[in-house]
Amino acid sequence: MTTKSGLLALGLTAALIAGCAAPAAPSAPAAPAAPAEQAPAGGVTELTIWWAEWDPANYLQELANDYQKEKGIKVNVVQEPWGTYYNKVTAEWAAKGTGYDMVVGDSQWLGQAATQGHYLDLTDFMKEKGLDKTVTPATLLYYGTYNGKYWAFPTEGDALGWAYRKDLFEDPAEKEAFKAKYGYDLDVPKDLLQLRDIAEFFTRPEKNLYGIAVYTQKDYDAITMGAQNFIFNFGADWKNDKFEVEGVLNTENAAKALELYRELYTKFMPPGLSNAFFQEMNDAFISGQVAMITNYFAFFPALVNPQTNPNYHDKVGFFSTPPGPGGAQYASLGGQGISVNAYISPERQQAAKDFIEWFASKPVQEKWAALGGYTCNIEVLNSDTFKQATPYNPAFAETMNFVKDFWNIPEFGDLLVVSQRELSKYIVEGQGTAKEALDNIAREHTEILKKAGYLK
Repeated sequence: MTTKSGLLALGLTAALIAGCAAPAAPSAPAAPAAPAEQAPAGGVTELTIWWAEWDPANYLQELANDYQKEKGIKVNVVQEPWGTYYNKVTAEWAAKGTGYDMVVGDSQWLGQAATQGHYLDLTDFMKEKGLDKTVTPATLLYYGTYNGKYWAFPTEGDALGWAYRKDLFEDPAEKEAFKAKYGYDLDVPKDLLQLRDIAEFFTRPEKNLYGIAVYTQKDYDAITMGAQNFIFNFGADWKNDKFEVEGVLNTENAAKALELYRELYTKFMPPGLSNAFFQEMNDAFISGQVAMITNYFAFFPALVNPQTNPNYHDKVGFFSTPPGPGGAQYASLGGQGISVNAYISPERQQAAKDFIEWFASKPVQEKWAALGGYTCNIEVLNSDTFKQATPYNPAFAETMNFVKDFWNIPEFGDLLVVSQRELSKYIVEGQGTAKEALDNIAREHTEILKKAGYLK
């Protein structure tokens, strides 16, 4: 999914608390050339964007101020707390309201917004302007595409990545001991099986040191986002192109993936993390309790900030989610895309598209990244300037090429409730087997999809 609205209701608030201010971001380049003010096209002098309340929305407002200087159109970024953001947007949808011109929304909203007519179809516009070629294919697919059409431009990228203790990984004695035990060099794991070995190696309860911490929280979507990395990378999926779940999700490989996830939780995680999400991951790392954690990239700035991570801020490294044993490599995505309100006038729709075209341009994306926004622009991601800006940017740039989403159809909420319940029962509570958990999810998901008309 996207940096889930509900879950991130808590999460992103924490990003602020955690000092989500990117640490070593380069100084923002000068605003794009500012010609003399022009007469606004179509008589539109002011636009409104709705987004959740967090730092990236502030960065977007800074860019919007540049837009006003260039184009003479004022753009207001209106922020809503994460906890009420989805409700505010859906209330506007229900009223077919015009309170906003553009909205930065979660990927899982796409199906509902597209099928119910709330978002403007941006397919022809994005193709004509070439915007579809500026971002990585994976981000275009999962932040912007539904049923083969484009409904949003990828705006704030995010995904699950990994942080590790460089002081442990690079210690000569640790490296020698690891090589002696496992027969290969201690380094950033090349696949999920090496991840397991490293987690085992550093698990030393007598020293209050554990190998790993992964998402286990049952609320909203945390454990699903964590476990689906393993499901995807062991070669399984939530569905196939025909919306069939049976035999696609509940496979032998998917069972092995869940068995590995449960092993990491039961054997190599600190005690007391049975309902853990982003804050618990960072807390475990900052306290020196674990060698590796997973978390959304949005929460990594706190790990390299001396104020929030005084003991290890200069000893932290980052890597992308490793591939599975068969080579499949995906990462659960977070982040959002920007869409246009289908209920505003044609003149306002054109003005909104003009803003998106400007926002998508390379100079603006460079400034977006420099301010702290997580760009999906291919050229910016591949630039040395971006990769050298923070310790986690290289892993982020790599990850934006293989993000993958949960369901984004209108029934995503019903499907998510099932996966959260069954994954938690097996992984955290130890009830049943991995295959039984997958069979239960497959059966209930199939029922939901049949009821909604996706399957006969």
